[in-house]
Amino acid sequence: MSRSLEVLHACNHVLCVAKPACVPMVPDDSGDPSMLELAKAWIKADRAKPGDAYVGVVHRLARPVSGVLCLARTSKAAARLTAAFHDRVAEKRYVAVVEGTLRGDGEVDHWLLKKGSKNVVRVVHEGADRARRAQTRYRATVHAGGRTLVELEPRTGRPHQLRVAMASLGHPIVGDLKYGSAGPLPDRSVALHARRLVVPHPTRDTPIDVSVPPPGTAGWELARFD
Repeated sequence: MSRSLEVLHACNHVLCVAKPACVPMVPDDSGDPSMLELAKAWIKADRAKPGDAYVGVVHRLARPVSGVLCLARTSKAAARLTAAFHDRVAEKRYVAVVEGTLRGDGEVDHWLLKKGSKNVVRVVHEGADRARRAQTRYRATVHAGGRTLVELEPRTGRPHQLRVAMASLGHPIVGDLKYGSAGPLPDRSVALHARRLVVPHPTRDTPIDVSVPPPGTAGWELARFD
């Protein structure tokens, strides 16, 4: 693997890393190194492990999104971490740069439906077939140049939830062409970053608390003033 891995936490059961934007979670048709492959390669090198290393994907970040990613190193950890995310025990904090001047704080509470063939999520009415409720808290922090830095806390874990939430307010995330951004970022990422994750350790009483700052790439200029 040509790309190095930034490790934030490593123990016998859990591996937390910083996912760069535009890196896929699992192998796909692009042929680009995936986070799953990078994690397996790191474990094999770190532990001098002769066989294939076990890595369990317990939550996901979309390809154009960066930030904290938690992976399981044992099947026991995978089951317990998956339950923590499913039961909303894990605490997730994101930051995004959105278009326009968004002020104050609030909560977006709506129903989402994923169109599988196009990998697009739409807001629909409550009670729509296969729709799922999505709740997102937000707080605007910095404004400049017609953009706003926003802190985001997902209360549920739906696909594209944060991206759709900001777009529904009329403030799409910078670079997010799929949900209404005016133009792309140079690296084709979206200005959405998983900044902090707190999750119960699968075998210890002390939780895992990891964070990583937003990237210093184009689109993240407002983060310098946060």
